[in-house]
Amino acid sequence: MSELTITHYFDFLGWVGIYAPMALGAIGSIVGCAVAGQAAIGAMLDTESGHGRYIGVSAMPSSQVIYGVVVMFTLNRPIQPDNGSGIFAVGLLCGLALMFSAIYQGQCCASAIHASKAKPEIFGLSVAPAAIVEGFAVFAFIFALVIAGSIPST
Repeated sequence: MSELTITHYFDFLGWVGIYAPMALGAIGSIVGCAVAGQAAIGAMLDTESGHGRYIGVSAMPSSQVIYGVVVMFTLNRPIQPDNGSGIFAVGLLCGLALMFSAIYQGQCCASAIHASKAKPEIFGLSVAPAAIVEGFAVFAFIFALVIAGSIPST
C-alpha cells in the first residue's frame, strides 16, 4: 500500500472544487424547483387559468445548475499542489452560493405563485424577489469566473 502524501490531499481538494459548483448548484435547483413546483400544482387546482405561468415560474431555480456547469468547466485543469486549494475554495464557495440561491429562489417563486393565485394582477411584481435572488447567483457565477482566471493551470 502506498503512503498518502500532501499531493494526494491537494488532488482530492482540487477534484472536489471542480465538481462542487455543478453538484451543489444541481442540489439547489432540485430543491428550489420542487418547492416552486409543488406550489404551482396547488395553484393549478385552485385556479381556472394561468397554469403556464405557474409552471414557468417554478422552473426559475434551474438556472443555478447551468451556472455551476460553466464554472465546473472553467475550473477544469490539471490539479497541482499550487492550484488545488484555490480550485477547492472557488468551487466549493461558488457551489454553496448557487445551492442556497436556488433553494431560496424556489421559496420566492412559491410565494409568488401563492400570492398571484389570489390576486392575479400582481403576478409580475410578485416574481421580483425571485429575480433579485437570481441576481446573487449571477454575482457568485461571475466572481467565480473572474477568480478562476487567476488560478494557475499548471
